[in-house]
Parts: sequence; C-alpha cells; structure tokens
Amino acid sequence: MAGPPGAVIRTHALTKYYGTARGIVDVDLEVHAAETFGFLGQNGAGKSTTIRLLLDLIRPTSGSAEVLGLDAHRDRLAIDRRVAYLPGELALYGDLTGTQTLEYLGNLRGRPDRAYRAELVARLELDPSRPIKSLSRGNKQKVGLVAAFQDRPELLILDEPTSGLDPFVQLEFERLAGEARSDGRTVFISSHILPEVERMCDRVGIIREGRLVAVESIATLKARAVQRLEIDFAGPVDAAAFAGVENVREVSLTDGTLRCTVVGSVDGLLKRAAAREVVRIRTIETSLEEIFLAYYGEGEGEGAGHAAA
Repeated sequence: MAGPPGAVIRTHALTKYYGTARGIVDVDLEVHAAETFGFLGQNGAGKSTTIRLLLDLIRPTSGSAEVLGLDAHRDRLAIDRRVAYLPGELALYGDLTGTQTLEYLGNLRGRPDRAYRAELVARLELDPSRPIKSLSRGNKQKVGLVAAFQDRPELLILDEPTSGLDPFVQLEFERLAGEARSDGRTVFISSHILPEVERMCDRVGIIREGRLVAVESIATLKARAVQRLEIDFAGPVDAAAFAGVENVREVSLTDGTLRCTVVGSVDGLLKRAAAREVVRIRTIETSLEEIFLAYYGEGEGEGAGHAAA
C-alpha cells in the first residue's frame, strides 16, 4: 500500500475485533504532513484501538496501516525511531526521578537534546528532581509530555495529552504543539476536550462505534453544521409568521428578537424577514462541541459488544 506524498498516517479498511467485540471497522484515515489532527470520539468508540494499531501494539483483524510511508507492522522499529507516543494511561518507573526518566527515554531514542529538554521542563513548570512515585497525576503527565517532545520527533501521537494538567500548562502545551507544526512536524491528538481541539487542530476525524464518520477541516464542519441566527426587528413580530419556513427550526420570539436554527440555506428565512423592518442580524457561531454531539445524536452507550476506547 503506497501512500501519497505528504501522507504521514494512512490506513485502508483497518479493522480490529477482539473476539466478537468490535474495535474498529473499515477505517480509512489519512493524516497530512505538518498538520495538527484531532481524533474525536466517545469512550469505546475506537480511538485508542486505532492508535495501538498504528503503533503495532496490537495487530489488525484485516486492513493495513502506514506511518511515515512505512508499513506499521513490518517497519515498526524504523517507525519507533521517528515517532513519539504519549499513551492515555501513562506508566513510568516509580523509583526513578523525572530527570532519570527523561534521560533514560532520551537515550533509548539515541539523540537526547538536553538543552531543549531543560527548556521544556521550565515551560511546563516541572520539578524533575522528584521521584515519579511522589508526583501527582498532572506532574506525571508533564514528564510524559517532555519525553514526547524532547527529541523533536517527526510525528507525535498523543492520547489525551492534557489529562490532569492545569489550564496554564494546557495553554503551554498548545503552544508547543503549534511550534511542532510550524517546524514541519505532525501532531496527532486523541482528545475529548473539544474547545482545545478547536483551537489547535487543522482537521478532525470523528469516530463513532468503531467507524470513521467524518474527516474535515473544522471550518468545513462548521459550514455544514446547523446555524443559529438572531434577528432583531424594529417592532413586534408574530412568531406564527415564521412557521413553516424552509430549513428553519426552533423558532422563538422575545421582545422583537427572533431566535432560530437553520439547517441548510437561510434564503427562505431572510426573504420572510425582509417583509418587516430588520434592525440587526447575528450569527451565533457553532462550536465543535455542538457539531460533535450532532454526529452522536443523543449519545452512544458502551454496551455489550463494544471494546475499550
């Protein structure tokens, strides 16, 4: 399977079953070079399964995966030298200090950059002198982030990278990810913190019940999403005047202000509104969270037959 130039991650019909339990099914995913890609889904949707398959931590039932143009299974060792992975459940040696852990992991990759490591430690406000077993969850996560970024890998695969971090450190992480992208490196982030993804990512993939249901730029997703409008009129308006307008839902009128949602073209609404004196029209921006929930409807349970995330 030869991926196109610039494809850092590429899968074809990637499928994983755990016995009869569904992991992921027929996932076709392509992540470009020098982009920050957000991978979204509820618990049990298949995010972590996909990541483990990309890293050859588990083997697919069928389908294939390439990372950096290499076969995820056959070329695993070559991929490991060029990719940094931060797992969602970070396990570290408790008796080592942060410094010892970072030195050990840096030496494993063979190219420790101690000056950059020191910069990362300072920016993430980490005290690396303490034993890992004495650190809070957030400080352990900082160790994991420094370990991931310290060698400036071509591809960072980060599973819930800001778990346990305070808001100021989260913002510093976002800056680090942006710098990596500006350097021409690729950042793949699995996350449930949608405002964070919205700020950071060029594109997002949404996975539901093991199937990839959308891969789009955030701007494109928003353009296709439900629009929310507010129209201020100069005088009283009867809500019944807007009943049955094409594409218009959830109409309410309060003190001369009409509020509604529009699915598709707003032409019918604007023509109906133009029959009255309009003072102001406001568009309420759709958030990534609203778009995500629209793909999931009322939500997806984790019932029988679903594997872990």
